[in-house]
Order: sequence, then C-alpha cells, then structure tokens
Amino acid sequence: MTLEDSTDVSSEASTPGSPRVRIQSPSLERIDRLLRSASHRSSFVLRSRGSKRNSLTPRITSLSCPGCLRDVDLGERGINGLFRNFTLENIVERYRQAARAATAIMCDYCKPPIQESTKSCMDCSASFCNECFKINHPWGTIKAQHEYGPPTTSFRPKVLMCPEHESEKVNMYCEICRRPVCHLCKLGGTHANHRVTTMSNAYKTLKEKLTKGISYLISKESQVKTQISELEILIRRTESNGNRAVEEATYNFDKLFSILEERKTFVLQSIQGSQSSRLEKLQSQLEEYQGLLENSGLVGYAQEVLKETDHSCFVQTAKQLHTRIQKASESLKTFRPAADSSFEDYFVDVSKEENLLTDLSFSKALDVPEINTDESKVYNNAKICWNHPNDSGLADSYILEYRKLDKNEDPTWNEIEAGSTSKVISDLDLNSSYCFRVQSLRGSMCSPHSKEVILQTPPAPVYSFLFDDKCGYNKERLMLNDKRNIVESVAGHPLLLGAERVQVGCYMCLDYIIGDTGITRGKHFWAFSVESYSYMVKVGVASDIKLQEWLHNPRDISSPRYDQDSGHDSGSEDVAFDSSQPFTLATIGMRKLFIPKACNVSTSYGERVLPLPSRIGVCLDYEKGKVGFYDATSMKCLYEREVDCIGTMYPAFALMGGGAIRLEEVITAKHLDYSHEI
Repeated sequence: MTLEDSTDVSSEASTPGSPRVRIQSPSLERIDRLLRSASHRSSFVLRSRGSKRNSLTPRITSLSCPGCLRDVDLGERGINGLFRNFTLENIVERYRQAARAATAIMCDYCKPPIQESTKSCMDCSASFCNECFKINHPWGTIKAQHEYGPPTTSFRPKVLMCPEHESEKVNMYCEICRRPVCHLCKLGGTHANHRVTTMSNAYKTLKEKLTKGISYLISKESQVKTQISELEILIRRTESNGNRAVEEATYNFDKLFSILEERKTFVLQSIQGSQSSRLEKLQSQLEEYQGLLENSGLVGYAQEVLKETDHSCFVQTAKQLHTRIQKASESLKTFRPAADSSFEDYFVDVSKEENLLTDLSFSKALDVPEINTDESKVYNNAKICWNHPNDSGLADSYILEYRKLDKNEDPTWNEIEAGSTSKVISDLDLNSSYCFRVQSLRGSMCSPHSKEVILQTPPAPVYSFLFDDKCGYNKERLMLNDKRNIVESVAGHPLLLGAERVQVGCYMCLDYIIGDTGITRGKHFWAFSVESYSYMVKVGVASDIKLQEWLHNPRDISSPRYDQDSGHDSGSEDVAFDSSQPFTLATIGMRKLFIPKACNVSTSYGERVLPLPSRIGVCLDYEKGKVGFYDATSMKCLYEREVDCIGTMYPAFALMGGGAIRLEEVITAKHLDYSHEI
C-alpha cells in the first residue's frame, strides 16, 4: 500500500452540515453503508500508542493496509499527513447522485419546514434554497463571489493541497515515493534528494499504463467469459459432488452403525444365554449340596429312615438311600463347580477395529486417466478411448468432455458419462477440430481432468464399402477374409511354382482390387491401414473405364517384359503429373509413402518420401475433380492432385509381393458397432 492510495476519513466531517433528504431510498442507504464500510476497510483504524484524546503529547498513529495487512506508521501528523482520495470520493459520489436522482437534497440552513435546495455553494460546502442563499450570500459582500452550482453533495476543492505544507499546491510527482509533492517538499523537505517529474508527465505516463491495462483486460473478454463459464460449471459440479459425498459418507457410516448394532445384539444375546445356562447349573448344584446338611435334604431323610423298626420296610428303602449317600460322599471328595464363572471366552477384542476406525479417512485419490490417441478415432463419429497409468484400478464411471475449437462456438464443455474406458460421440461437424478430456469417478470422488487432446474430423463424409470379391479379384494371388475388410497378397506362391520360367528382366504384375460400390457425385472420405511388411502397395481412385482396361488384360509372370499402360508403375505417372487422368494412385512400400514427381518441378528425394502413417485417408471430390491423401490420425493432407472423374469412380488398391491392407472399421459400416449413418 502506498500513501497516495489512502483517503482522509475526515473529508466528510469537513462539511458544515450534512444534507437532509426528504425520501430515503434503499439504494442510497446501501451506498452510504458501502462508503462507511470502505472507510473502515481502508484501515482507517487508528491506534493511539500511550496517548489520550486532546493530550498535548504527540500522537503516533498507524493504519493497517487492506491489501498486504501490514501496519503503516503515519508519524506524528497521523491521517493529516495523507492526501484525500478525491477520485474515489467522486466515484462514490456519482453513485450516490444516481441513487438520489429521484430524491431531493434539502437546504442545510432552513428552519422547519425545511425546503428543497436549489443550488449548492462550493466554498461553503453546503446546499441552500433561494431564500437562504440570498440571506447567507448578501449582495456586495465577499460571500457573494462564492462559486455555486446545482444541488449536490460533492464539494470537491478546486486544487489539491500539500498535506505537509498546507498553503502550497502540489505541482510535481515523486517517482521514488510515488506521490504528489509541492516545490517546498523538493527544495528542503523529505523529498529533497528524490527523483521528481512534472505532474503532466506523471499524468501522461500513468494514464498510458492504465489505458494499456484496461485495453488488455477488454481484449481478453472472451477468455474471461470462458473462464467464468468453467467456474460456473465447477461451482455446480462442486455442489453436486459435495452433496453426493455427504450422502455417501452418511450411508457408509449408517451401514457401519447397523453392522455394529447387529453384532452388539448377537454378542449380548450370546453372553446372556451362557450366563443363564451357567446360573441354572450352579443353582442346581447349590441345592444339591445344601441337602447334605443335617436336618435338611438327604441327611435329614436318612436320619428318619434309621428310625424305622420294621426290618422288611427298612431294607426296602435303605438300599437306594445307601447308593445316594455313596454318590454324595464321592462328590465331596472330587468337588468341581458345575459351570465356569469366567467369561473370558466372550471377551470382544475391538483394538484392531478401533485402530481402523481411528484411521478411517478418505481413500486415495483417483489417478488421472489418459486418452489413448492411437486407439481413439474421429470420423463422422468419434470413438474416444482412454486408460489409467500404471494399470491402476478402474473407476466406477467416467466423464468425457469435448468442445469444438471455434471462435464462434460456445466455449463450454459438453459432458457424456461413460461406464467403460471408451465412448462414442455422434454428429460431429466435418473438417473441424475438437478438444477432448476425461476424468474418472468413484463414488463421490472425482479425479482431475486428463491432458486435453485435439483431434480433427475428416474433410468429407465417410464413404462405406467393402472389398469387391467378384470384379477382377485374383483368387490365386489375393486372399480376402470373411468380412471382406482385409486383403492380403500371396503372390509369392505362383512365382515360386513358376520359377523355372523366370528369367532376367522378368517382373511381377500388380494385382488390383476395388471397392464394391462406386462414386458418381459428391465428396467422400475413406481410411485404411497398410501393414508395415508390405513390399509395394498402390492406393487411390480409378474410373470404371480404366479399371476395365486393367482388369481384363491379365499379365503373365513368364512375360519377358511388363507393359505398363496404366502410366503408374513404369514411371509415366510422373511424366503425366500435370495432365488430368481418370485415375490417381499413390505408392506405399518399405514403410514409406512416395509422392509422385511433377514433370515441371524439381524435387529432392527427401521431399517425395514420407513416413508411412498408421492410418491413411483418401478424399475424393467428384465435382471439383480432386483427390487428396491424408494422415487419417491427424487429418493432415499429405498430397493432393487433380483427377478426371469420368463415369463411376471406385476406391482402387493394388498389391505386389507380400503385403496387406485393412479397411478402417468406420468404412466397413456393416461391422461397425458405433457408426449410425456415415
């Protein structure tokens, strides 16, 4: 905080009287409260150190900066050594005037009934009605020369005076202290050795800085709105996730309470059952032993039997009685309680559970998932795949977010919930860039967002087809799978079988295969991959007229020379680069993509040979007569040229030697689980 940013709290108290308002509006009250609270927040909290009010000893006061919260020593002058912040006062006053537009400023000198003021005197800092103004500013006196204007509560002084030299105007700016000073401050005051500049230079410099800062903030309006939208989404998500966390925590603790109550009931019932059984046994044993005492139980009964004089009756009873007495005698010799009084077996050890409950806390945060760019594919629809680092445990669900990277589009993210580590997004715009990110959820826990990945959609709608197994398909040298989406060249076998006919200068021929549907209009895109071990593969488009020529003129490997009338394999493609032809094929082999050479352009080897992309795309614009070859992963155009679209154009492929071509799933729509309409 600098001293130039402070405001004198005595500014309002300097006015002779406060304007009385006939109607007090709520907005005006609020502004007054804000002004008063601003004064307090600006830390005009003065602390007197060992002094009393009206004391003759100098007061040492300090204030707390609202920005850095540090105490600033004001010295003996206190707040009198600070400038009034007239700019802030005027800003507040403008709002006060706007709030009081519908109210009346009353005369400060009227006796009841008080009249509305018609003018305000800047020198008197008070408002007057017509009569009171005439009374207080009589004609021919000094007061008659006072400056006055419409009714107002803002009585700004004409000039800013130096707080140290009250009779001097400030006319310079100290660059060291960053505050206005007068010429006496510079000549012999506290700013004598400081670097100062003129007020006009300071005004110009500070205004340029302020204007530049405001212009920068205005230029970032769209960014601020985007961040505001993200913050609003985060606020809603925080509220939702917080409520969900409370619900799940409550549910989990209630579940623990329920388990504890259930176990408590079981344990108490077990203890009470064992206690009842033991007490019953011990009570029975007690009664038995009490019967051994004289005049009670067995002893008393035996004494009465001994009094019997009839021999036959005595013998009848004495035999059984003697047996009972023998058992009682033996039990006295080997006395043992009928039940154990200890309940050690029923002690519940909760020390382990106590430690677990004591350490009960939030589980480990979820790892941040990572979008797999190799498996993620974007065509008309996008299939986004992701995984967890270090093979960590899967989450309960995921939130996939995406948005289109377009200045005119809504910058907010679209959200889709997924139960697995992949999700399909439909109805994406063509030839557009999209940003994707994902986060994992487990209960109420939510991981941070993954690293954002930008993927490009193709330049045209995806064209669906399969390899044609009827038109020109050579079953001896080409092999199709059952789904007709993979073709493999086995041309090496016939060559080995006919090896005795192979002579120097003999070449193998290209084996062609095309798509099972043709194109007669529109703009279309398809994608495929070429196995890295492939020796030579040709890919592109060709018209039905040219295909009839190729497919109905089979070549024999015993031929001494290979007549290439297609204009491609003999190198004539380079010669005819500038002439429009009804076909265009690009060469792939040895893990490279070879760009044809134009006859009128000198290109080096490095400019014509590109690394083989993992997925290759072809885009045909029938009306414009153009075909382009793309890296289907990044949708970057690698090569584009004109083609004469005559009749029906077919996706064309050719293989020589070992090799294989695999159509993308999105192309073979019949076998695609996430493509609806391509």
